[in-house]
Amino acid sequence: MDLSVVIVNYQTFELTKNTINSILEYEYPFSYEIFVVDNASSDDSLDRLKDYFKDNVKFIASEENNGFAAGNNQALRKATGRYQLLLNSDTIVWEDTLKNIHDYMEKHEDVGACGCRVLLENGELDKACKRSFPNVKNSFIRLFHIPTKSKDDNYNLTDLPDDEVYEIDCLTGAFMFIRKDALDQIGLLDETFFMYGEDIDLCYRIKQGGWKIIYYGKSKITHLKGASSKKQKSKLIYEFYRAMYVYYKKHHAFESVFIVNWMVYLGITLLCLLKLFLNLFKKKS
Repeated sequence: MDLSVVIVNYQTFELTKNTINSILEYEYPFSYEIFVVDNASSDDSLDRLKDYFKDNVKFIASEENNGFAAGNNQALRKATGRYQLLLNSDTIVWEDTLKNIHDYMEKHEDVGACGCRVLLENGELDKACKRSFPNVKNSFIRLFHIPTKSKDDNYNLTDLPDDEVYEIDCLTGAFMFIRKDALDQIGLLDETFFMYGEDIDLCYRIKQGGWKIIYYGKSKITHLKGASSKKQKSKLIYEFYRAMYVYYKKHHAFESVFIVNWMVYLGITLLCLLKLFLNLFKKKS
């Protein structure tokens, strides 16, 4: 098998169906398989997906929802592809995107993972598709919108063109085209992360393993992200900031003195509490 596509579903029948159809719509010069992992949905989305895709998809039903990383890992342990694509259930894959990135990976054996240009529903770039690794300095600059001319502090790499191909630090988990040899070397997603941060952690470990990570801006997907104005579930807000804590503690805490770590942990806690408080006043949609 050349490519294994892994999609995690959680009560999103229509979105997941459209994501899969955007793959099946085209023909490819390589073999592929599609896994859908259902993270213990409480609706009928799994049964409906099974009924809709009778022959084209392999389904895995989780007995409980242990998070996005754990869901992906269930399929990755069964996947047989030389490449493995982590794909969000709220995406639409454009024509030739999979072919172009597969061809690029075939020609560049030092690349461990490759992403593409990710567009939001309104056509704007999803800035998470090409990033530097977060650290104390660039996170502080980004949080307070401090202007900087330093490329090292430009977290979202806004100085680099959106439609070209180059090496970066970090992709978005919405689309990660990964070489299986790289995963075999560094291991699967860290299940300590429930919903956020697992993509940054995985990219960090891929680069630590000596592999390159490439942004392939010539090909695209659409990511139907929820609008930031929508009211969020408190658990998702909590998991977002918990992921910051887990990532920092795992990869950066040993580099800093106690007082710096204490300030980082305090800052994450205060931001989380502030976000939870402000979320109370947002209207449901």
